[in-house]
Amino acid sequence: MGLLINLALLLVGFVFLIKGADIFVDGASDTARKFRVPKMLIGLTIVSFGTSAPELAVSIQSILSGKGDILLGNVIGSNILNILLILGLSALVGTLHVNTATVKKEIPVLILITIAFTVVLSDKIFGLGENLFTRQDGIILLLFFCVFIYYLFGMANRKTGAENEVTEKKSVKKETSKTEKVAEAKTEKVAEIKTEKDAEAKKEADEEGEVNLVKAVLMVVFGLVGIVFGSDLVVKGASEIAATFGVSQRIISLTIVALGTSLPELVTSVIATRKGEYDIAIGNIVGSDIFNIGIVAGLPVALLGGVGGSAFSVVDIAALVISPIVLYFFARRGHRIGFKKGIAFLLLFVVYYGYVIMGSFA
Repeated sequence: MGLLINLALLLVGFVFLIKGADIFVDGASDTARKFRVPKMLIGLTIVSFGTSAPELAVSIQSILSGKGDILLGNVIGSNILNILLILGLSALVGTLHVNTATVKKEIPVLILITIAFTVVLSDKIFGLGENLFTRQDGIILLLFFCVFIYYLFGMANRKTGAENEVTEKKSVKKETSKTEKVAEAKTEKVAEIKTEKDAEAKKEADEEGEVNLVKAVLMVVFGLVGIVFGSDLVVKGASEIAATFGVSQRIISLTIVALGTSLPELVTSVIATRKGEYDIAIGNIVGSDIFNIGIVAGLPVALLGGVGGSAFSVVDIAALVISPIVLYFFARRGHRIGFKKGIAFLLLFVVYYGYVIMGSFA
């Protein structure tokens, strides 16, 4: 009976986590739109936070509960699952097309921050005593994440500038054409643009007018309450299940907790692939993994203090590092991740989690 209750607590906790994150994102997006916050900024902050909110909430709750292994297992397991399982399944749904910037910049950043994470967790290898994930380590990872965000903003600004430059060149070219036709065309174009701008402005005004600020703020509040309540149930349920079966919190966090908190990424990537939105499918995973290390692991530890990391094996750390490296070489070759590469990801997933599960019975 106790096991069933704990399983129910875990399931209810995941429901509150995921639904709370969904409500929070909707409320935060509406609030941002009401105050005319740029969509790019919303995407980089609110959406990224929303899909990783379950992991972050579980991490904070695990530190407050004195269960640091759940924090680290959640991050390590989620990052491995995101690449090997979620991208593997997405590639079975449809061939993923990877753009050049993702191959040359975003994935290397993920590899770099992953290596930094493993280094700060490997004190024993460097003769620095027991493996500890300290407040200083958390600050280092936060700095890596800040550099990544700075790069994203810079890339978005450069893209906007390039688009404006192309538009200006087209305008200049039109001005040097035949006089009467140009004058007539420009008059029509100006009228058309004015009409389009008026329509767009009206649409934005209508959207802003439709946003109920009180409702949006309440959604943010209730969403956060759901996230906090759900994370508490997940940590308690996972801890009790581990105790019932006599397995470590490492095993539970690498498997059940990591899978449960990665459900938003799973749904987002598979649906995005089916719709042909490959940038979202790949970007969701790469961005989420970077967010997991920089914010989900780094922020709680930087604010609340360090945790131990000795429960995790060399194989866990190796799988964490190898996963993004394999992703890089798969994406680099042909800039496509198709059915065969998806199968390869899933085979690696089975091998690693076979090791984890078999180890729990040893």
